[in-house]
Amino acid sequence: MIDYEAFVRIKHYHEHQGLSPAQIAEALDLDDQTVRKWLAEKQYRPRTPVHRRSKLDPFKSYIVRLVETHPYTAVQVFQKIREEGFDGGYTIVKEYVQKIRPRRTPPFLKLSFAPGECAQVDWGSYGSVPVGSTSRRLSF
Repeated sequence: MIDYEAFVRIKHYHEHQGLSPAQIAEALDLDDQTVRKWLAEKQYRPRTPVHRRSKLDPFKSYIVRLVETHPYTAVQVFQKIREEGFDGGYTIVKEYVQKIRPRRTPPFLKLSFAPGECAQVDWGSYGSVPVGSTSRRLSF
């Protein structure tokens, strides 16, 4: 399928420069039949995509319920919908589960205290220090 710009070029080469379909095809690196087809068209009509139903469509609401109620893996979801009659592949199930599963947020605890309400201390050890005839462990 060609885009609008290529359609305009085909028309321009044919109507204004008088090139044959074979010459236009060579100049634009297209097939002769493609050029002939688009020369016969009066207006550019983009191809409308065909929306096909997925094998997974009848099971999507069931999968959403499974993932929301239990922390099932994609393999477990695949096995459960197989029992319900799904005859598709694992990859499509895995991609759908990945898409609908809520993203994990990294753990983060924000501590907020009023001044003087809390103190935080990091402890460390320096080693042993001789004190008189004994040695003491020095920590900070």
